[in-house]
Amino acid sequence: MGYEDDMEPQHNLQKKKFEPYKLDSLSIEEMREYILFLKNEISNTEIQINKRVILKGDAQSLFKQ
Repeated sequence: MGYEDDMEPQHNLQKKKFEPYKLDSLSIEEMREYILFLKNEISNTEIQINKRVILKGDAQSLFKQ
């Protein structure tokens, strides 16, 4: 097992499918709150992706030396 394997999640899930949220029963204000929640989730996910990219780059440069 190489260092790239360590960068991958260690769970055995098949491709995760994300189901759309049912918006029919939400009020306009609830939908706005939901949008804010999703924007926050996107931001947090982008931060985690960037951390992993940096970590992967650091590991690759360490092993190239």
